[in-house]
Amino acid sequence: MTVDIRKLAQDLERLLKLRSIPFGMKLFEDRAEMEAIPRIRRPKSVHTLDQVVAQASRLGWTVGITADDLVGAQCRAVVGLGNAKTDEWRSGQHMKGVWFETVEDATAHQAAMHCVPDGRYEALAVSPVASGRLDPPDIVLFYATPGAMMYLINGMQWSGYRNFNWGVVGESACADSWGRALSKREPSLSIPCFAERRYGGVLDDEMLMASPPEYLAKAVEGMEALAKNGFRYPFPQYGIQQDVRAGMAASYPDRAPPAGT
Repeated sequence: MTVDIRKLAQDLERLLKLRSIPFGMKLFEDRAEMEAIPRIRRPKSVHTLDQVVAQASRLGWTVGITADDLVGAQCRAVVGLGNAKTDEWRSGQHMKGVWFETVEDATAHQAAMHCVPDGRYEALAVSPVASGRLDPPDIVLFYATPGAMMYLINGMQWSGYRNFNWGVVGESACADSWGRALSKREPSLSIPCFAERRYGGVLDDEMLMASPPEYLAKAVEGMEALAKNGFRYPFPQYGIQQDVRAGMAASYPDRAPPAGT
């Protein structure tokens, strides 16, 4: 499925009233290919990947990184840069006493993370989808409120229904979003973790969706259909003490109150 990614970005912003822009993420086997992207920025400081992502989503920058630009193995492992998945990393020892009580807990956490396998990719780039510089990106990501995410999911389910099952790994929740979407090639919703909020500027009411572009294009088609049925985001509140039948009747005529009531 060919997706017009610039139009996709416009549609997502319009339908979901996004406060930050959709951005793409793409892995490169050859570092030089990443560095050849027009107007790409290379970090001058060591960052978390959360910060690099924020530079695309909040500042509109196109940024390219290699393993050396990231602060540690945890960031590198999720996107498969730098052969980060050593025995030491798998043990989770660095998280014992920080996020988990025991080494066994930390090891179980590391095993639960969705990560791109090591050894194939040298570089990664993030860029606003509307710029077209990663056409096509491997995945498209955006931050939105829980209500907007539910509307997006409703759009995905309009045609060819499926039940989505997502997990919560806890800290390192980027494994639930871009790690899962890059490795499994399917939509992945996450509750951003402490690191994403502290270092990546994620707001308290934001969730993160990461998905191959074709799933989001399908969701846009579904949301357009739902809008014709009167379902649009943001959802107007009806009132918690009103007689619900008049409101329900807009979608389900058999729920209308009897005439004269």
